[in-house]
Amino acid sequence: MGTALVYHEDMTATRLLWDDPECEIERPERLTAALDRLRQRGLEQRCLRLSAREASKEELGLVHSPEYVSLVRKTQVLGEEELQALSGQFDAIYFHPSTFHCARLAAGAGLQLVDAVLTGAVQNGLALVRPPGHHSQRAAANGFCVFNNVAIAAAHAKQKHGLHRILIVDWDVHHGQGIQYLFEDDPSVLYFSWHRYEHGRFWPFLRESDADAVGRGQGLGFTVNLPWNQVGMGNADYVAAFLHLLLPLAFEFDPELVLVSAGFDSAIGDPEGQMQATPECFAHLTHLLQVLAGGRVCAMLEGGYHLESLAESVCMTVQTLLGDPAPPLSGLMVPCQSALESIQSARAAQAPYWKSLQLQDVTPVPTSPSTHSPEGRPPPLLPGGPMCKAAAPAPAPSSLLDQLCLCPAPSVRTTVALTAPDITLVLPPDVIQQEGSALREETEAWARPHESLAREEALTALGKLLYLLDGMLDGQVNSGIAATPASAAAATLDVAIQRGLSHGAQRLLCVALGQLDRPPDLAHDGRTLWLNIGGKEAAALSMFHVATPLPVMTGGFLSCILGLVLPLAYGFQPDLVLVALGPGHGLQGPHAALLAAMLRGLAGGRVLALLEEDSTPQLAGILARVLRGEAPPSLGPSSVASPEDVQALMYLRGQLEPQWKMLQCRPHLVV
Repeated sequence: MGTALVYHEDMTATRLLWDDPECEIERPERLTAALDRLRQRGLEQRCLRLSAREASKEELGLVHSPEYVSLVRKTQVLGEEELQALSGQFDAIYFHPSTFHCARLAAGAGLQLVDAVLTGAVQNGLALVRPPGHHSQRAAANGFCVFNNVAIAAAHAKQKHGLHRILIVDWDVHHGQGIQYLFEDDPSVLYFSWHRYEHGRFWPFLRESDADAVGRGQGLGFTVNLPWNQVGMGNADYVAAFLHLLLPLAFEFDPELVLVSAGFDSAIGDPEGQMQATPECFAHLTHLLQVLAGGRVCAMLEGGYHLESLAESVCMTVQTLLGDPAPPLSGLMVPCQSALESIQSARAAQAPYWKSLQLQDVTPVPTSPSTHSPEGRPPPLLPGGPMCKAAAPAPAPSSLLDQLCLCPAPSVRTTVALTAPDITLVLPPDVIQQEGSALREETEAWARPHESLAREEALTALGKLLYLLDGMLDGQVNSGIAATPASAAAATLDVAIQRGLSHGAQRLLCVALGQLDRPPDLAHDGRTLWLNIGGKEAAALSMFHVATPLPVMTGGFLSCILGLVLPLAYGFQPDLVLVALGPGHGLQGPHAALLAAMLRGLAGGRVLALLEEDSTPQLAGILARVLRGEAPPSLGPSSVASPEDVQALMYLRGQLEPQWKMLQCRPHLVV
């Protein structure tokens, strides 16, 4: 269905006309740098380009008062001194004669994007806009923001399109208090914001930015604040926040649309955020959001003031919206203690309102008390602020950005290798049905140790799998699906693991579902992580060999993926993923699709799915679509995990947390 890019060159017109060190970072080059980089990478050309229109008075009135809209309109005829005087009445704001026009375009761009997505013209998109919006309130400009672009888009989606559940994800480094105020009593909007907070010592210095601000009235539990109390948060911290806090709530909420306040001042190098998340992290965050709402994701630019970091992060977001695999994350995946403290505090605050958290350990952890001056305003931070001490120091932003020279994705994104000639599948035009097979002698050599591979049909299937796997390891194919007779599933998987390791894979993740025994010769050398979902009991044979029973309810399945599979996978950082659906796997198509889609975020999208031949017609088509980048079907509102599933998950997490830090939800207290 495609990806929309909404923009208008007039939005570069506003600029600061007087000396104001606080506001000078919000400048037109933020847009031109991002757009130039999109063009250099060939990403703009792959999008449906939409020219932004101005939002109408009625559309602005969805969230803003008529008096405030009139006030902003009058700035068109004010002189410089009058503009400066009016700007001084607000916090961190400057007005320009073009502000009203530009702010209407910014709001209108969001409306166009939402309309395009909800009418099916495109699947998703990005509105490249300024001024930003998430601080703007009903009757006040604030923090560079004039009209609240995302809030207007959400209200429009409810009014015009009749939506009842909208998720807003605000990954800007500042708290979007404007969005919070507008929807804090509205259960139809789930608002999630992480932000630099420093126990209240960072702008906008609000008590209601803390984790215990969870909404009010009917909206209790629909405001989710994750305050970062130190700077230096990196890739592991951001991914952990999604896996352990945002996504469990989002699946339970079951949104019809995802809006992203996409501020990239939370990326490395930004002077406002002082964080360490690299641009490719935003590809992973975008990918994780695309499994929600049928992939209907609308991102709108907010902050971002380091031009190079901003441009790269925008590119990462757009190429993921286009369906390209996310690049591997750099650095060790070890969340820092301050991040875990914040995540656990937010989980504890939300637990009374969300069933997905209520059976888990959400005991709040003690936090450092905030210190306030006698006037009630928090004291300023020292230059640089306290740094979150991760497992290893992060490289300087310039060196990380210089290294971001990505290899293009293979021209063949997904290949299906089937053996039964009578199977007819309706596949997207860019999914190839493989005709080739490995040489007979080579196939027989790999099959020789396995008696179950001696039969002709098993040998034929193995030859096709080896040919497909070689194409993936050689970079000719990105992902694939292969079939095998049920009687040969375990042996075929064993061969696939050994072949992958001997032909270039350095770290191989194998997720085996159903009755598939662990290969007897699987080494404990750290090159293979074996995870069996469908074992008789929860067991960690070693840090690299894990088994858990298959959850029988949607809530248990989601808890298993978010609380076990993905944290292990992100901690392991594989360069090849095998997903094997063996005998008795019991998964319906949407569940299998969700698992494959989420694992596609690993290994640069190099995922090989191995299916039993009997299940191929039901699963191959849907898996081919998600492996090429389409959104998986919605599971609907998630059910509550059974106590048995939660107990098994908690047991395994307790066993594995010392080795796999991405499993942690709470800091280890030092006595």
